[in-house]
Amino acid sequence: MKKEIHSFNISRGQFIKRCASLAAMTGLPLWYIERQELEAQQTPKKLGPNDRPSIALVGAGSQGQGDALNARNYGDIVAVCDVDRTHAEQAAKKLATDGRDPKIYSDFRRLLERSDIDIIVNATPDHWHSLVNIAAAKAGKDIYGEKPLTLTVDEGRHVIKAVRENKRILQTGTQQRSTARFRLACELVRNGRIGKLLNANVWLPAGLRDGPFKSVPVPEGLNWDFWQGQAPWADYMPQRCDRTFRFWYDYSGGTMTDWGAHHNDIAYWAIGLLAPSVVESKVSAQPIPGGYTTFTDYEVNYTYSNGIGLRIRTTRDDSIYGSHINKAGQPNGIRFEGTKGWIWVSRDEITASEKHLLTDPLPENAEHLYKSNNHMGNFMDCVRSRKLPICDVEIGHRSATMCHLGAISMRTGLKLNWDAQTERFIGEHAEHANTYLKREMRKPYDYSFVS
Repeated sequence: MKKEIHSFNISRGQFIKRCASLAAMTGLPLWYIERQELEAQQTPKKLGPNDRPSIALVGAGSQGQGDALNARNYGDIVAVCDVDRTHAEQAAKKLATDGRDPKIYSDFRRLLERSDIDIIVNATPDHWHSLVNIAAAKAGKDIYGEKPLTLTVDEGRHVIKAVRENKRILQTGTQQRSTARFRLACELVRNGRIGKLLNANVWLPAGLRDGPFKSVPVPEGLNWDFWQGQAPWADYMPQRCDRTFRFWYDYSGGTMTDWGAHHNDIAYWAIGLLAPSVVESKVSAQPIPGGYTTFTDYEVNYTYSNGIGLRIRTTRDDSIYGSHINKAGQPNGIRFEGTKGWIWVSRDEITASEKHLLTDPLPENAEHLYKSNNHMGNFMDCVRSRKLPICDVEIGHRSATMCHLGAISMRTGLKLNWDAQTERFIGEHAEHANTYLKREMRKPYDYSFVS
């Protein structure tokens, strides 16, 4: 270690002081901070002024604008696309560089015809993720795609095929994998720090249960038909758009596929198995007729082939954005329970049943997981190296599939058996459940739209 630190041009004392300060700020154990700091010296740097890719944003709402601002640290935003002219104009103004506004498009296919664009940031609503990603891959663009990767299980294989056949890099926007405390929790679980893993308990924010809503005229500048895309036609109402789109089954899966795409992904990472073999659920509240159509309060239980249980529950002590409403209540996060203790991890903290479970270093021969401390940075590094990013398309698909399985169990009310290899339900109720693996796409917004 002394030799490595000397090569960083700082003294051992300075290194320890820096690490101790970081440990105090983050709540992470000192040994883990030291390891991270040493590894960080080998991380590729940001692209230089003469090595910056051209980036286009598709889906210019608040999430898309945030992603694009992040991506602008590594490249130049040259184009913005949205079916809502207001969103596109707002994004173009915010993302202007040196007084040059990105060119505005209303049809992402026209944007993809530009040979000078290297990267697509896809921040559309969930029901548009797959078609945009497929089209971008076919056009030879690398992709940073918001989560969940797909609207259905079936879409996943279509996206993977397009990405692999065209040799593209796709990073799924499940950024918790690039957060140190989540990686630490998963490494500790994988290495038996809490003994044999018995259960993972996930709490997700409950969804919105409101309505009924009234239709109103489509706002000027919004192509409502294009926005709906593959989904069944519906009259316009503001609640179907922007951040609340995810509470309509036509476009998303509620908090199960929103927050679940994050926390279920971490559970999937820690457990280390491809998929659970059994899923069953119970719903505590039905949607209000004429209102949001996804389930808000629910419990989903998965069982893996080795007996590990994964239990998903909703909490109303946090808002749909994850902020704490009742600080004394149950926050969203993940608790791993084993034969020798438990570890709790969330975006705010990591704690354990006993302090030493976190503070004792892992042995030299411990299993270490893919390390990334910057999700967009990892993607950009992989665009250059052509190595797989931390949330590659296959990982994004498998994480989304976990959420889709839970949503299907809730909609059918059935206990279902899943075959992770064939990606089909098997056994009792399989024929009925398999009809939920894909949805009929409203024409012309099917796969032929991007062929």
